[in-house]
Amino acid sequence: MHDDRSLVEARLRRVLDERVRPAVYPQSVPLEVAVWHAPGEPVPVAEGLAAEPEPIEVGARWGAPWGTSWFRVTGTVPEAWAGRTVEALLDLGFDENMPGFQCEGLVYRPDGTPVKGLNPRNQWVRVGAPVEGGEEVRLHIEAASNPVILDYHPFLPTRLGDKETAGGAPQYTLTRMDLAVFDEMVWQLVLDLEVLGELMAELPVESARRWDILRAVEKALDAIDLQDVNGTAAQARVRLETVLSEPAVPSAHRISAVGHAHIDSAWLWPLRETVRKVARTTSNMTALLDDEPEFVFAMSQAQQWAWVKEHRPEVWARVKKAVADGRFVPAGGMWVESDTNMPGSEAMARQFVHGKRFFLDEFGIENDEAWLPDTFGFAAGLPQIIKAAGSKWLLTQKISWSQTNKFPHHTFRWEGIDGTRIFTHFPPVDTYNCSVKGSEIAHAARNFKDKGAARHSLAPTGWGDGGGGTTREMVGKAARLRDLEGSATVVWETPEEFFQRAEAEYPDAPVWVGELYLELHRATLTSQAKTKQGNRRSEHLLREAELWAATAAVRTGFPYPYEELDRIWKTVLLHQFHDILPGSSIAWVHREARATYERLAGELTAIIDSAQRALAGEGGTELVFNAAPHARDGIPAGGARTPVTEGRTALTERPGGGFVLDNGLLRIEIDAQGLVVSAYDIEADRETIAPDRRAGLLQLHPDFPNMWDAWDVDEFYRHTVTDLTGVDEIAPGDDEASVRIVRSFGASRVTQRLSLAAGERRLLIDTEVDWHETEKFLKLAFPLDVHAERYASETQFGHFFRPTHTNTSWEAAKFEACNHRFVQLEEPGWGVAVVNDSTYGHDVTRTVRTDGDHGTTTTVRVSLLRAPRFPDPETDQGVHRFRHALVPGAGIADAVREGWRINLPGRRITGAGEVAPLVTVDRDAVVITAVKLADDGSGDVVVGLHEAHGGRARATLTAGFEVADVTATDLLERPLPETPSYEGGRVSLRLRPFELMTLRLQRAEVH
Repeated sequence: MHDDRSLVEARLRRVLDERVRPAVYPQSVPLEVAVWHAPGEPVPVAEGLAAEPEPIEVGARWGAPWGTSWFRVTGTVPEAWAGRTVEALLDLGFDENMPGFQCEGLVYRPDGTPVKGLNPRNQWVRVGAPVEGGEEVRLHIEAASNPVILDYHPFLPTRLGDKETAGGAPQYTLTRMDLAVFDEMVWQLVLDLEVLGELMAELPVESARRWDILRAVEKALDAIDLQDVNGTAAQARVRLETVLSEPAVPSAHRISAVGHAHIDSAWLWPLRETVRKVARTTSNMTALLDDEPEFVFAMSQAQQWAWVKEHRPEVWARVKKAVADGRFVPAGGMWVESDTNMPGSEAMARQFVHGKRFFLDEFGIENDEAWLPDTFGFAAGLPQIIKAAGSKWLLTQKISWSQTNKFPHHTFRWEGIDGTRIFTHFPPVDTYNCSVKGSEIAHAARNFKDKGAARHSLAPTGWGDGGGGTTREMVGKAARLRDLEGSATVVWETPEEFFQRAEAEYPDAPVWVGELYLELHRATLTSQAKTKQGNRRSEHLLREAELWAATAAVRTGFPYPYEELDRIWKTVLLHQFHDILPGSSIAWVHREARATYERLAGELTAIIDSAQRALAGEGGTELVFNAAPHARDGIPAGGARTPVTEGRTALTERPGGGFVLDNGLLRIEIDAQGLVVSAYDIEADRETIAPDRRAGLLQLHPDFPNMWDAWDVDEFYRHTVTDLTGVDEIAPGDDEASVRIVRSFGASRVTQRLSLAAGERRLLIDTEVDWHETEKFLKLAFPLDVHAERYASETQFGHFFRPTHTNTSWEAAKFEACNHRFVQLEEPGWGVAVVNDSTYGHDVTRTVRTDGDHGTTTTVRVSLLRAPRFPDPETDQGVHRFRHALVPGAGIADAVREGWRINLPGRRITGAGEVAPLVTVDRDAVVITAVKLADDGSGDVVVGLHEAHGGRARATLTAGFEVADVTATDLLERPLPETPSYEGGRVSLRLRPFELMTLRLQRAEVH
C-alpha cells in the first residue's frame, strides 16, 4: 500500500482553509460603527458608554499606542435570518498569530453589562440562537490599542514600551464589523476534521488506525460539495462517526485539561493594562462556563482576583457565582506568580499568606497547590514554605525551557534544604498555553518521562496574556479526545482533582534534592538594578516597620498600622512578579516601579521613625536601634542602646603607591590602581586574596545574548573581558578609615569607597556607577586564596551549596546563579564571605595557579549592571549605588550575621535611654526573621524564626512582656498540633537544620 497520507493532508488543508472554515459564517451584513477615543488613561465604563462617538469605516486606522477607543456597533438582524443562530464578528485588526500581544477589547451591552472579551482567536459575540429576525443590535467595545512590543525575530529596541515615548501614530486597522449567520454543523465539521487530521499526522506510518482515519477523512471530503458546504456538512460528518467513536486503549496516557489563561501581572504592558486583561479574560471564561457544562477554569494570582473585585464589580459578580458552582477555581494560593529566586524569606512566605488568605476570606477555599508555570527557576528553600503555608503540591512548566540538560522527571517529589518534600508536576505538554492541538496532545504522551510508573499529566489549556483564555474550539476538541483511539485521553479537571489522582497512582515518586535551576534567563538576576534594590530595601524596611511598631505597641500603646502594612506588603509582593522583579518588563513598568519603591520607602520610614520615637521617649541620650537579628556594637538584636566602639583604624601610605588600612583585626593593602592586593586576617595569620591577583576588580564583558535580551546571558560572554584598572583618582576618604577611587570607562564613571571600620572584620566596598553603556555586563571580582569544591549561597530560610567545579553539564550550566545576602566558601577552619545589600546574580569559578604553587584560586564575582536594549532600550542607564563587604575568616555564622548587618544598618536618634528587645533568642544559629502583631488584630505577638546555620539547634526564646500562652502556627497564624514548651515567657526551642517556625505569643494584659 503506497503512502498517500501527504496527498490527503494537503487536500484536507486546502478544503478546510478555503471552503469549510469560511462556510461557518455563510451570510453576513455590515454593522454601523462609531468610535470615541478616550483622552489619556482609560476612563470608567459609564463614561465610555456615555461618550458621543463619531462614525468610522472598516479599513480605517485607529488606536494610538496605549490608547483606549470606545466603539459603538449597531445594526438590525435581517428578517430572513429568523430561526438561525446569529453572531457579531468584531475584528479590531487582530493578528491571529499573536494572541495576547496586541489590541484587545471588552464588549458591553448598553446598560454596562459585560458580555465577553475580544481577542485574536475569539472575535465573536452571540446575538441569538435562534433569532426571530428584526432584532436591533447595539454593542459597545472598550478597545485597547496596546502596541505590539514582541516580534520574536529579531528583538529590536523600541520606544513603544512607555506611553511617554511611544508617540501617537495609529497602530491598527479596523478589519471586520459584521452580523453573520453561524452554522454550527459546519463548525462541528471543522473540529471533526481538525482533530482527526492532527491525530493522523501523529500516528506512525504502519499504524492501522492511521489508515482508518485517512480513509474516513477522504470519504468525508468526497461528501462535501465545495459549492454547497453548508448543505453537505451533515453527511460529511456522518462519514466520520465511526473513527470518532473508537475508544482509546486502556493504557492510554491521561491528560487533565485545566482551563487556564496565564496572565503576566505586568510584562510588555503596564500594571493598569493587566487589570483590564484580567477583566476581559474572566468575562470570556464565565461566558464559556455557561455554555460548556464540562469545562473547568482555574485562575491563579490573588492580586488579579482582587483587581477584578475592585475595578470590575459587574464581572466580579459573575466570577463569584462561577466559583460557588465549583467550576471557576482559585489556584496557586499566592499573591502573584512571583519570582522565587530573589524574594527574601519573609517575602516568599507572605506571598502565600496574602494569596491563601484572600481565597479563604472571599470564597472559603484553601489551595493545596502552588501554581507557578512560568517562573524562572525555583529556590531550594521553597518546599518548606509551601508546606508551612498549608499546601502540599507544586506545578511548573518553565524548567522544560532549559537549554542544556533535560530534567529527568515530570512527576516527582522535590526536597528542599530542610528535608521537606513537595509532590511536584511538570506538564509534559511543555506549554502553559495548550490549545488541544493533536501535536500537543501527542507530545505530552510521548514526552512523559515517568511511563510505566504513572500515566497522568496536566495541560493548562487556553491563550494567556490577554489572548482570552480557553476557546470554544478547545472545548470542542477536548470533547472528541475524551476517549479516542490513538490519542491520549483528555478530561477537564481541577488542579486538585489532577494532583489527587497523580499522587495516588505514584506514591513512590522519585526525589529531586535542591534547587530547580532554569538553564535560561540567568540575566534576570541582574537586569533593572533599581527594581531589585527597591525590592531588597522594601523587604528590610518592612521588617523594621513591623518590629518597631510591634515593640512600641506592646510597650507604649503605639497604634499598630495594620492596614498600612497590609497594603504595603501587597504592593511589594506584586512587584515580585516574575517579569517585574527579574527586570524583563517594558520601560513603563520599571519607571513606575522605581516611583512606587520610593513612595513605599517614605511611608515605611515614617512608620519606623514614629515607632522609634515612641520607644525612645524624650531625652538627649544617643541611641542606635538595631533591627538585625544579632547583637552588634553592644546593642542587642531588636533593641536600642548607646553604641560601644573599640579600637581604631590606621590609614597609611603603601610603598609603591596606594594605601594600607589596619584595625588590628584585618590589614588591607590597596595598590596604586585602587585594587586590593592583600586582605590579611591577622588573628588567623592568613591571606585572603590569591597570589598575584587583585580584588575589588571591576570587569566589563560584551553582553549580546542569542535571544531574550533582558532575560539571558549566554556562556560565551566570558570569552571577552576588560579589566577596569585605569584610575582617575585615588586618595584617602572623608574619614581616617577609607580610601576613595575614581575610574572612567566608555561613557561611564565609577567611584568606589573602600573602608575598614574599627573593631570590624569586614572590608566595606561602596560602589557608585554612573552607567551609560549598552549591551555590556559589569562584574565585581574577588579572587580568593581558598580551595573549596563548593560554596554556600543564601536562599530563603537558609543556604544552599553549589559546586565550584564543572564536572558535569549540570554544574557547567550554572554559570550565573542567585544568592541573597551572602555567598561563603571555606577550607576546614577558615572561610571567606562576600555580602551585599542589593545584588543577586553572581558566579564562582576555580582556576589553577600559574605561579608554581599547585593550588587553586576560587573567584567570586558579583553581577552589578547590564545594559540590554529589549524590551527597555534604556535599561539601567544612570547612577547606581551598591554596597558589598569582603569578610575574611568568615564561617557560615559570620556570613549570616554580616549579611543581615549590611542590609539593616543601625538608626541613630536621641532619647531617654535604652530600649529592651520585645523578644530575644539565645543562640545565633536561630535567627528571628519577623516580629509583628497578629493579623487578626488580637494584639498577640507573632515571631517568625528559623535555624540558619544548617545544623540542629536548641535555644530559648524570651519575651520581654507577660505571656499568657504560646502556640506554634503555620504561616497563616493558624494553630498547629505541636505545643512548644514555655514557662514564664521563656520558650524552649528545638529546631532541625534550616527549620522554619512561627510562634504566636498571647499577651496576658490584652486578654
